[in-house]
Formats: sequence, structure tokens, C-alpha cells
Amino acid sequence: MPTALDQVILGDCLDVLADSPGAVVDLAYVDPPFNTGRTLAASNGAYRDTWTNLDDYLNFLGPRLTAVRRVLKPTGSILVHCDWRTCHHLRLMLDNLFGSANFVNHLIWSYGLGGSSPRRFARKHDDILFYAKSDGYYFRPPMVPATSNRMKGQLKKAADVIEIPAINNMAHERVGYPTQKPLALLKLLVDACCPPGGVVLDPMCGSGTTLVAAAKTARCFIGIDVNPDAVKICDQRLHCTSARGYASAASTS
Repeated sequence: MPTALDQVILGDCLDVLADSPGAVVDLAYVDPPFNTGRTLAASNGAYRDTWTNLDDYLNFLGPRLTAVRRVLKPTGSILVHCDWRTCHHLRLMLDNLFGSANFVNHLIWSYGLGGSSPRRFARKHDDILFYAKSDGYYFRPPMVPATSNRMKGQLKKAADVIEIPAINNMAHERVGYPTQKPLALLKLLVDACCPPGGVVLDPMCGSGTTLVAAAKTARCFIGIDVNPDAVKICDQRLHCTSARGYASAASTS
């Protein structure tokens, strides 16, 4: 991984991170494929989120999470975004990788959109697993509007259930990438879990929302993605966002 900051790199994060000179990252946000078994359509193409079986999926993700851990500073932390399909498996994987004592939070992103079923409660949330490399990790509690009459008009510390709507089809921020997450969610997470001026890594950066959130909250960023179309989208968004000089992915891939 090159030492220059504020860039997007085309490649498999397993290979890119192998070239890192050491621990340089304050916060890693990992939003991997969810093993949905589907081909996800996008305005600029499509990609398959399919593995032969669960073991193949975990064997894909395990080495990449290990590579991410290696580039975290001793005070660094990681957020792994997943859902009901693999959350329990990834929790055990992260316990083994970081140590169960370094588990910080199991966050619930409650987004509201999506279908329902007559045979089960509607699935309206994703899971975000928060682990630290040591007890010295950074955290600044996000403040949200209080809802009780006693605290009306005041702010309170956010709970581990984050209620932010998913991006609807007409949203201005939508860029046509099927797994795009809302900027409000990533800004909240980056601001809470990465120190000001720190380095945010997204090793599977997709549409680049994590990187945009880092730029908007005065953090440095490094994005990696194996999909050339994702890198192009990130390039376009970051050229319009970053107040600092931004090196095009074309020169760093």
C-alpha cells in the first residue's frame, strides 16, 4: 500500500495491503460482499455476490481482515458491515483476530426500507461490528436529538441502534452503485471512531461513500477496490468533494 494519503487504488486489498510499510491506519471500515447469492445490477455494470458455500466466503474474507488488522495503528479500530447471513460467523472471526476483550460494539443500522414477508418479521437492519486493536482506541460519542419530554430540545449520546434511512431511488446522492450506503451513516461512524486528521481505510470501497465522509470530516483516506467501475465512481465523487489535493486513481492503481 503506497504511503501517500487521499487516494483510491485499483486492486485486491489482499495484495495492496501486503505492500504496506507498517501500521498507518486509524480506522478501517469494511463493507464486504454479503454472500447474498445474487448478481447485483448497477448503472455501470454488475458484479456477482456469490460463493460456492459459506466456507469459501469466509476463506475469502478472513485473510483480508487479517491484512487490514496489520495496517491498523496500535490505537486503531475496525468496523465490519454485514447482515444476518454472516454476522454471527464474522463475530467469531473477529473475536479470534482481535481478541474478544477488544470487542467494542455490535451496532444496528436500522434503515426502514425493503420488503417484508408473511412468514417472518421484516428484515430492516444491517449489523456493524466494532472492534479495536487495543484499549487505547479513539471514540467520540455521536450526539443525536433527544426524544424524551424531559430532554426535549437537547442532545444525547447515540445508542447502538442507528436510525438513518437507506438511500431511496430518487435521492440526490445516489450514484447508481447497488451497495451504496448513505453519507449520513458514514459521517457519523467516521466522526465517532477516527480522530480528527486521522487516516480512514476502506479496503472494498465500492461507491466511495466512506472516502467522501472522511474528506468531509477532515480525515485522510485510502480506498481500495478490485472493480475498475467502482474506482471510477470514487474518482468522480472525490474530485468534487476533497478540499485537499486528490490524486486520481489512474495514477495510483
